[in-house]
Amino acid sequence: MALSLKIAALAAAAAFAASTAFAEGYPDRSITMVVPFSAGGPTDTVGRLIAEKMSADLGQQIIVENVGGAGGTLGAGQVAAAEADGYTILLHHIGMATSATLYRSLAYKPLEAFEYVGLVTEVPMTLVARKDFEPTDMASMVAYVKENADTITMANAGIGAASHLCGMLFMQAVEAPIVTVPYKGTGPAMTELLGGQIDIMCDQSTNTAEQIKGGTIKAYAVTSPARLDIFPDLPTVAEAGLPGMEVSIWHGIYTPKGTPAEANDRLSAALQKALADPEIVAKFAELGTAPSAAADATPAALKAKLEAEIARWKPVIETAGVYAD
Repeated sequence: MALSLKIAALAAAAAFAASTAFAEGYPDRSITMVVPFSAGGPTDTVGRLIAEKMSADLGQQIIVENVGGAGGTLGAGQVAAAEADGYTILLHHIGMATSATLYRSLAYKPLEAFEYVGLVTEVPMTLVARKDFEPTDMASMVAYVKENADTITMANAGIGAASHLCGMLFMQAVEAPIVTVPYKGTGPAMTELLGGQIDIMCDQSTNTAEQIKGGTIKAYAVTSPARLDIFPDLPTVAEAGLPGMEVSIWHGIYTPKGTPAEANDRLSAALQKALADPEIVAKFAELGTAPSAAADATPAALKAKLEAEIARWKPVIETAGVYAD
């Protein structure tokens, strides 16, 4: 019995020593941040801003790798299958929650395949249109859409993309089945909107802010509870009579299941420091968003958010009856 206790004690001591050594030495090489969407898109923008600041704190470069396709599930699946050593991380948005219902045969389970680092930001959406779209304000736009639903086209960046999810909420809110046109990414969708080939789109402010400021597209409303500082004259969807359309595209950082807690904690600490950086605060503000508070940039907060959002979106997607597989 005494020998068994001694062996157990030695094993515990060895495990503690290994854990301590890992914590002190991590990271000792570059880290890959997988962004499951195309380069230049809104999620990519958030990822690159955060990666730069986290790299400075970690003392090792975080290299952004874009793995787009299948509404973000290809990149997420790649990370789920990666070695759980703290050197592969995932920056994903609300699609992590909606994929649990949109894709009925996912190769991984969103709640079970990852460890959690923390929330990064919640980006509001903007309802925009080609610059010569007829309606002049949100009220007239809703009326116009209801009357001409069969001839209006609404762009999105593909099934499961933020623009697709926001579009579903909009159609539910106005009770009109608009013709949707999916593209392979936000870039092509915005190009078509700018060219006037598509009528309307609902997308993240990180992707539409510059176009709205430049007057190359027409903006009708924001999906946040309050107006945005960068667009004080742009009403919220609630003010326009569509309170059920409020939605923000939250972003979080994950690691593969089994990644040591020491690595996740170190990443979370670097994330919190990055989000408090004045330069990040200013750049996020230019994009119509703000960094998550330190209390939200934690593993527990991100896990709770994911659980709540899966529960929220499941009935919305099932009611729409639109699946990705």
